[in-house]
Amino acid sequence: MSTATRRELGKAEADCPGIMTTPSGCKAPLPPSEAGTSGPDAAARPGLGIPRLLVGALQGRSGKTTVTLGLLRAWQRRGLVVQPFKKGPDFIDPGWHTAAAGRQCRNLDSFLMSAESIVNSLVRNSAGADLCVIEGAMGLFDGLDLRGSSSSAEIAKITASPVILVVDSTRMTRSAAALVLGCQHFDSEIRIAGVILNRVARARQEKVMREAIETYCSIPVLGALPKDERLTVPDRHLGLITCQESGGPEQVLDRLADAVAANVDLAGVLALAGSDGRERTCRRDLSVEVHPKAETAPGWGAVEAAAKKGPAAAVVTLGIVRDQAFSFYYPENLEALSSMGARLVPVNSLTDAELPDILDGLYIGGGFPEVFAAELERNVSLRSAIRKAAATMPIYAECGGLMYLGRSVVTASGRYEMAGVLPVDTVMEGKPQGHGYTVMKVSPGCPWFEEGELLRGHEFHNSRIVNLPRECRWGLKVERGHGIDGERDGLMRGRVFAAYNHIHALDNPSWAESFVRLAQEYRRENRAGLKAGKVESVCAS
Repeated sequence: MSTATRRELGKAEADCPGIMTTPSGCKAPLPPSEAGTSGPDAAARPGLGIPRLLVGALQGRSGKTTVTLGLLRAWQRRGLVVQPFKKGPDFIDPGWHTAAAGRQCRNLDSFLMSAESIVNSLVRNSAGADLCVIEGAMGLFDGLDLRGSSSSAEIAKITASPVILVVDSTRMTRSAAALVLGCQHFDSEIRIAGVILNRVARARQEKVMREAIETYCSIPVLGALPKDERLTVPDRHLGLITCQESGGPEQVLDRLADAVAANVDLAGVLALAGSDGRERTCRRDLSVEVHPKAETAPGWGAVEAAAKKGPAAAVVTLGIVRDQAFSFYYPENLEALSSMGARLVPVNSLTDAELPDILDGLYIGGGFPEVFAAELERNVSLRSAIRKAAATMPIYAECGGLMYLGRSVVTASGRYEMAGVLPVDTVMEGKPQGHGYTVMKVSPGCPWFEEGELLRGHEFHNSRIVNLPRECRWGLKVERGHGIDGERDGLMRGRVFAAYNHIHALDNPSWAESFVRLAQEYRRENRAGLKAGKVESVCAS
């Protein structure tokens, strides 16, 4: 726990002790082991609540990420230990959060995770932190249905977090108070604790907006960031540029922190963190509220229970393809594999000439293979090694990983050869081909999940799979979403599984157990000298 306190934060910056060293990069280790991950006594903080807040907005692109990153880095530079969280299925923003705070960001999502798993994750990962900051997604109340299911507001309610509302000030003055007042009264279970104005053009605009909000809404305006194109993070078709690709994340983060420190009342924001103050929730002490069913309900307890009953003693080694092209991994997925007895080693698809000899399986996550298609094509030896290994090795691939396992990727700049494990090709389009939450039903004969199991996940891809052979082995039937062809997802070849669908291990604990089991089977076959067994084709000839 940092020695910095709320009182100390209010002092001049020069008086703040224990300024943390800025992390040199944003790549998390394998497996993630930063302070705040799950441990046997991670929830033991008796007598203390967990200071926390959610940064929300009226709509997307209002500046939530700019404000959140600025707060994280500004507090980190002042010696506070801040645990970041991101609402929703997202890989890119959490990478920036991790770099800004120096702690592994976690996702909280009420479609992918139960309420118990959300609370447990917040509690366990807040160990050693002075404050938790949750960045919302889209508009505060935007969800899947009329009730606002899976919205940022729902996360605020589950975690009893006060909301700091970011308001885009573009072409607006007094009307901002009406918008804030509407948010205050739209859902009585949400507490809008304060406002931060963004993209303020001039001093008079700030004065009118500040006075109107504080007069009519009776909550403080905690700061006003100026209109400045430099106070953004570059983006592209699927969101922000990844932290790994930015080239200079520290420069961006320090620029945002400087702006927030100069224009936002940091002590005032910190003073609002904590329980949301409502009678319904103010008695909740999340520091001891690991759900009583955690040992049996889906979530950390289920992952740990699976590890106890699973083959953890027979350690396997799994390669994690993690680099600029493939960086989309939930830390909980990697931790679930580790808890099952897997040793995780990094593989770089851009620079490694071969796969490590010790591998018993390979995990290829999502990312932007289309951006690095030329570099991936040039690494002929690794593509050949993966194609050879796929004959018998278990390989699990998500989205970008699916694209890489095909024959080629076609972009606006040309056609690029990929690993050639699956007899399909990928074409990039100018708009999303699949975007949003998914529900997939596991098909018979899929060794990665239980037959008939319903998997909740998500997809976001501008690519589509083409040249599918007539007969293919499929692992998943689409109940919600798009998948590969609108009806199916999860192409299979032997022990290879490749899908557009992303899953989160907290509420899909059987995935890690199956991965390790398949890796053990492969390991035993190798030891018995059965490397050259019959290869099952993904498609009938």
